[in-house]
Amino acid sequence: MSEGRKGFFGRLVEGLTKTRNSIVAGIDTIFSGFSAIDDDFYEEIEETLIMGDLGIQTTMAIMEDLRAKVKEHHIKEPSDCKELLIESIRSQMDLGENAYEFENRKSVVLVIGVNGVGKTTSVGKLAGQLKGQGKKVILAAADTFRAAAIEQLTEWANRAGVDLIAQQEGSDPAAVIYDAIAAAKSRHADVLICDTAGRLHNKKNLMEELKKINRIIDKEFPEAYRETLVVLDGTTGQNALSQAKQFMEVADITGIILTKLDGTAKGGIAVAIQSELGIPVKYVGIGEKIDDLQKFNANDFVNALFNKTSQ
Repeated sequence: MSEGRKGFFGRLVEGLTKTRNSIVAGIDTIFSGFSAIDDDFYEEIEETLIMGDLGIQTTMAIMEDLRAKVKEHHIKEPSDCKELLIESIRSQMDLGENAYEFENRKSVVLVIGVNGVGKTTSVGKLAGQLKGQGKKVILAAADTFRAAAIEQLTEWANRAGVDLIAQQEGSDPAAVIYDAIAAAKSRHADVLICDTAGRLHNKKNLMEELKKINRIIDKEFPEAYRETLVVLDGTTGQNALSQAKQFMEVADITGIILTKLDGTAKGGIAVAIQSELGIPVKYVGIGEKIDDLQKFNANDFVNALFNKTSQ
């Protein structure tokens, strides 16, 4: 494992402490407290997973898988179930290879999410990382609804050392995107990242706005590879899942950025999102620094959750 990834794994282990205390401590108590594998044993595990915000649907899938494996391997001791449970959780998160195709293509990345989830910060961190890979990145401040968003993004663009295309607060977001595409083409940018508004309480307006933005991109930059990431706050648990579902109604979501995992006991939501929605969690955020946003790795996540050594 590279030094950078090793450091992030350590921070991920630390960041998932609250979730681990809520899920893993409960599970360990069950494994040591039961002398037989019976309905009560399964019910206790089920309850612990649901309380850890894995969600009912995901928990049921995990439990079904666990019961099948226990039967198949003729397991009699509760303590022998732990590795099987870990494997069942891991398998819920495996959607094949998580695609980061946009990094290798001329691409437009739309980033959406409600206020307060860490959207603009995530845009800045992603820009910084792509710049670090030698990419030419341009940011578009298309969240014109909130004055602070433009200021914040300007600060991140300076920090990351990338160009920013912005207009005044209240400008037409599609007009900002139009200007940003022109800049991306003339400056031969590799990736154009657009910070867009995410006003779910007014879904109709949001839908119209995103449609307009998508029409501009289709018309002005048809050759660009498209990525649409929704930013969700890990501390909100099941609420994040319902937000993701609502955003899926208004946009073609290709991935999730899950932030604030370091401050929550609800990190199990990462499992629920992948399992229930079939959309990969592509990045996780566990802090404020530019490198605290990292590509999601299901293996690392489950190992950090159960405090196992990363493979």
